[in-house]
Parts: sequence; C-alpha cells; structure tokens
Amino acid sequence: MSARVTIPPRSGAAFVVKAGDILTVFDPMGCQVSDLLAFCADDIREVISNGRTFDYEETIKLTTGNRLWSNRSRVLLDIVEDTVGCHDFLLTPCSEATFRHFYPEHPVHRGCFGNLAEALSPFGVQPDAIPTAFNLFMNVPVDGDTGRLEVLPPPSMPGDFIKLRAEQDCVIGLTACSAYASNGGSFKPIEYMIEAQ
Repeated sequence: MSARVTIPPRSGAAFVVKAGDILTVFDPMGCQVSDLLAFCADDIREVISNGRTFDYEETIKLTTGNRLWSNRSRVLLDIVEDTVGCHDFLLTPCSEATFRHFYPEHPVHRGCFGNLAEALSPFGVQPDAIPTAFNLFMNVPVDGDTGRLEVLPPPSMPGDFIKLRAEQDCVIGLTACSAYASNGGSFKPIEYMIEAQ
C-alpha cells in the first residue's frame, strides 16, 4: 500500500496507474472538489468521455458500481467505493476564462484547466486534448423542469473518499479545484493513494 500524496490547494498532479491498481481520492478537510482526468497510457488520444459514460451507464449520477468510459468505448475506471455519491461530469475544468466570466471581482487564476495542462504536459497531453473532467465531490444539481444548472458547495465531509479501479494502464490528472463556487468559497487540499493489486 502506498502512502497518501497531498495535492496542495489550487494545484494539480499527474501520474500513472496500472490496470488493476486502486486509486483512492480523499477529501481530507471536506467541501473540496477534485477534477479527475484519465488517458489511456498506450495512446493518450483515448481519453475519458462524459458522453460515452452517460450513454452506457444510462445516468448522470455516477457512484459505486458505475464505470467511466473512454471515447473509444472502453472502460478506463470502475467506481468500487464512494462515501459521497455526489459528483459532476457536465462542467468543464475551470480556467482563466472561467474566472473572467464568473469571478470578475477576484484575481484571474489559471484554474484546474491550467493546472491539468501543466501536470499532463510531460505525458504528451496538449491543452486542446483536455476533455470535460469527472469532478469528484462537485455538487451540480439539474432542475428537472428547466434543465438549469446550479453549482452548490460539495457535500463531502472530512475524510470522505472515492475509490476507483483502473481497467487499463492510465495517465491520471487530478486537481484540488480552484473555483470559488465549486468549493463553497474556500480552497483546501486533496489527497490520493494508489494501491497495486
């Protein structure tokens, strides 16, 4: 079992998980979002896909027992345990443009998009190849009548986690989210751990 690794507030990391490995992402302090990306290590053009996932899983509420699919219709990650049960796969990673649009009263930050781009660059991932992330612990209710989206503080409590099993060798991108609304106005670390099987 590996030790937990801390991702500091408003930053990101990238690393490889092997098929069969268990990746656990922790919210150590509660009320913090983490953007997760997965690319097939053998060919980074194969990447996590929200559209394929919604199609094959037949739900937008993804939790224990659901799978995260690639743009080539292969399972990249299985959700094997989830103490929160609330995640978003609709909204794109926050970026400088996000901050200009939604937070004009705050300094512009490169956001999760910029953090993911920097972390994934050594693996050959270009910024334009970054898709919609699986936003762990993010609370984005959808109005059943109008379809309108709302971003509310995440319901995760200190120590909550999601555990995913890799079905392929994957390059993972992971952040401690930088957007005010996503995190209830505060910024905290995220932790992860990889267990080889």
